[in-house]
Amino acid sequence: MTVDATQVRAMLDAWREQRADRLDPVRFHRLDALAKRAAALDGDARALLDARLATLLDAFAAIVARASEDVNASATATAAARGALAGLVARLARDAQADRRGIDPELIDYFRATWSKVRTEQQYRQSLDQVPRNAGPLNSNSLVHRSLATMRELSPDYLQQFLSYIDALAWLEDLAGGPPPDKDAPRAKAAKSGKPAKKVARVRAR
Repeated sequence: MTVDATQVRAMLDAWREQRADRLDPVRFHRLDALAKRAAALDGDARALLDARLATLLDAFAAIVARASEDVNASATATAAARGALAGLVARLARDAQADRRGIDPELIDYFRATWSKVRTEQQYRQSLDQVPRNAGPLNSNSLVHRSLATMRELSPDYLQQFLSYIDALAWLEDLAGGPPPDKDAPRAKAAKSGKPAKKVARVRAR
């Protein structure tokens, strides 16, 4: 049995372009090496290698076919799951929209504004509770509370927007896993240890 070397090489190159060689790298490498070796021979030796090569080609083609079937089955299952999820989302959206039809939009705005005021007042009182007794003029908590008090007196709406912005930043910080580490921490730790810094002696050439 003689295998066309050109067709074998074209098949191997096509599998490599499709990254099918990654399905079984060892088997594919052996197949590629055997094809190169068979192409350089003739006679009985070529016939023996061609028979072996044909068997290996059929086996690897079966591997590629099974992988293709698995990919198609996975894609079908994924599409079905997405379709079910999309249907669920659409149904929830319709139900939510139906629930809102009986609610006055002005009433929603009223409750939203009321909740915002209550939240702002709560945060303002929390800032007051954090101010220690007999706090100095440069105490950070005292400075924050005085700033909030000034905003509250001059523009309550601006205070609400400012605190909402602070809440958003705090939420993003929690989502990111906390504040970034302080780069100066090792230096500060070394300074607190009280150990003098090592000086590098300079040797002057005489």
